[in-house]
Amino acid sequence: MLTLTSPIGDVHGVGPATAQKLTRLGIATVIDLLSHVPIRHEDLRHTTPIARLHTDATSVIRGRLQLVTSRRGYRRRRISITEGLISDKTGTVKVVWFNQPYLTDHFAPGDEVFLVGRLVNNAFGPQLQSPLIEKLGEKRLLAGRILPIYRATEGLTQRQIRVLITSALPAARKVPDWLPEEVRSSERLMALSTAVAEIHFPTSLPKLAAARERLKFDELLPFMLATLRLDAATDASSAHPIPFTEDHVRTFVQTLPFTLTTDQRRATWEILQDMTKATPMRRLLEGDVGSGKTVVAAVALESVARHGFQSAMLAPTDILARQHYDTLKNLYKGAVTIALLTGTQHERSDSTGASRHDVMTGLDKGEITIVVGTHALLNKKVTLPNLALVIVDEQHRFGVEQRHVLQRKNAVMVPHLLSMTATPIPRTLALTLYGGLKPSFLRQLPPGRTPVETHLTSSTDDTATHTILERSQHGEQAYVVCPLIEESDELGVSAATVEFERLSHGPLSTLRCGLLHGKLPPKEKRRVLEEFRTHTIDVLITTPVVEVGVDIPNATVMLIEGAERFGMAQLHQLRGRVGRSSAPSICFLATDSDNSSALDRLRVLETISDGFALAEEDLKQRGRGDLYGIRQSGLPQFNMASLTDLDLMKRVRTVAAGLLADDPDLIRHPMLKKKTDASFRALHLE
Repeated sequence: MLTLTSPIGDVHGVGPATAQKLTRLGIATVIDLLSHVPIRHEDLRHTTPIARLHTDATSVIRGRLQLVTSRRGYRRRRISITEGLISDKTGTVKVVWFNQPYLTDHFAPGDEVFLVGRLVNNAFGPQLQSPLIEKLGEKRLLAGRILPIYRATEGLTQRQIRVLITSALPAARKVPDWLPEEVRSSERLMALSTAVAEIHFPTSLPKLAAARERLKFDELLPFMLATLRLDAATDASSAHPIPFTEDHVRTFVQTLPFTLTTDQRRATWEILQDMTKATPMRRLLEGDVGSGKTVVAAVALESVARHGFQSAMLAPTDILARQHYDTLKNLYKGAVTIALLTGTQHERSDSTGASRHDVMTGLDKGEITIVVGTHALLNKKVTLPNLALVIVDEQHRFGVEQRHVLQRKNAVMVPHLLSMTATPIPRTLALTLYGGLKPSFLRQLPPGRTPVETHLTSSTDDTATHTILERSQHGEQAYVVCPLIEESDELGVSAATVEFERLSHGPLSTLRCGLLHGKLPPKEKRRVLEEFRTHTIDVLITTPVVEVGVDIPNATVMLIEGAERFGMAQLHQLRGRVGRSSAPSICFLATDSDNSSALDRLRVLETISDGFALAEEDLKQRGRGDLYGIRQSGLPQFNMASLTDLDLMKRVRTVAAGLLADDPDLIRHPMLKKKTDASFRALHLE
């Protein structure tokens, strides 16, 4: 008899080859299989007469096979084509399958069958392409039910997954219900074992909705408990209070080479006020690309240094760390000693040619008050005895444990923490998910900046290259961004190396072109970027390595090849590499895709230039897993719950607060505590 911990090989029909395929889906045991929930469902309980079929709509047809034959393709001999005719009382429709010749062994003219598929209308007329098929009288896995659709992998069909889950489903009765009975009762939630069964093979749409609600609740509750516990732990910790001296801050701000925007002033005030407290600040600074987050951070860093404490600024890449170091050094003009420390770079602002040992010693002695670096700062040999502020830029790129390592550099006090992200998170979502994480927003662009003009184009349209040539005559520079480093026939997208050869010897041969991608050695990357910065290079052909940390005000044109391959947030980030001066800038999104949803997504970028507006639009329009910038923002990636389930999130947060008020350490709820501890370790925003 199967148990929840039985290895997947114990399930009937799972041999070594199938087990290996299931492993690719993260399925090793029966409970893993039962936890592989459908990504969607299709209601196939009602049949559609052939005469009433609609193009592109999934339909169930019940009819009789009039013909079924297989042959090889005329032009592509390796392709097998199986054709059939099916009829009912209202008409007849053609059916085509590709590379499924075995169908002629299982089905014959005269068989009464169910077909599930979409009607397409192409050069060969209306036909069902590769529909699912089963005989009338067989055990139904398709027609007449609400059909689960699963995430699959190569060599593993939907039908196989359904058969395996059917075999394992009796074990669902043994799934322990870890949710406290009082919560389940007060929230009127379905029992967990029932929810597992109903999510796979729903008996009705209302029960499917109830199963979804229960499983979403189960995902959200440990997360909400973890965030509330984190808030409580922060409130109970001690930090170095950093006094706010208004006159000194005003004097420093007046030395800046530009005027702060209203948003920058407000965010700076909020951060400086938070740091005056004896409990650690925990704030998220959200700023659209080009909004000036680094300047706000610079004011906070200078304030901490002025009071004799140390700060660390953590960046995910050498390029971004170098950018921050150079910016801060220029802003402080020698008044503050800062250092750069990455895996390949080490500098001190007060010493030319300082060794790595000199930097490490300066940090240990407190001579260096601000250090900017990458993961190298996490090395246990890097000591920061007076650390009072940690700033994590692009915070989603660091695991929670990595950030804790840096925060624990001060063995006595917990440093204040400022997380920064260039992916705007809608305010309502941020406050619902992280009530204790205070958000500050930079919506305004610095004076003189204008929104980047964005145009959707095709790869065969030469408007973009003509614009690059025209702008270059006025001394301006350009980016060409490709999604890959090497040629890939499968993806069919121009690689950066191939595009470099094509452009530098073709349309842009009169310009100086440079190539940049993630596989270049660090020194080579720095050399290429420095040549672009000093205008030794006119056009930088690159992969998305320039997404963050590259600030070239003279670059005013960007061409993004294969734009449909990028997420909306990443496209917006890339677009932010231009428009960094008062000169009008333009971004071309090149695509040859005919996918309507992909084109609609790209057209949104043509009309909306504000990242916060894009995030709000995506929150309204998109479903689970598609939310704007989910990977760029550090937002949690739930399996069942959606970031659009705001009402459910608020409800779960209220339940979580009640549980902690009654049982702060969850001693009376050990299974819930175990899940909450796991969620606590996985938190990204903190």
